[in-house]
Amino acid sequence: MATHAAMRTHRRTRSGARSRRHSARAWAIPATLGAAYGLYASFILRNNGASGGRQFWYGLIGAVVLAALCFGLGRIQHTMLPLVRAVAYGALTAAAIGLLVGLTDSSVLRSSALGLSVGLGMFITTFYIFYTREDVGAPKRQRA
Repeated sequence: MATHAAMRTHRRTRSGARSRRHSARAWAIPATLGAAYGLYASFILRNNGASGGRQFWYGLIGAVVLAALCFGLGRIQHTMLPLVRAVAYGALTAAAIGLLVGLTDSSVLRSSALGLSVGLGMFITTFYIFYTREDVGAPKRQRA
């Protein structure tokens, strides 16, 4: 019997066996954020003195850690509810800003307060964006 050319086939795939390819943007955004964060952290530690190894290594480690966290959050964000996703973005922003403010020899209270306020702003902004763009109950379109 002949089948129609547009008939869908049902293939079983294991979820762990799939190969995921990441777009250039999926790597470029975390790498850019990490590089900017590392350079700024290194700049803060310089304190109008000569550059040294401490500033270089601190900036490099900060850049790698932030880029890895941003990349990881970007990979799993689609599995989260909008509220949890917004909390994750807010917490990551609060920790990053709090650490940068802490490098300026300010008090722990000031760096915590500034990190918390910026993180709260990020939470509110991302929650609004994720919640208003979510298609709740809308049927998914099938490709022809």
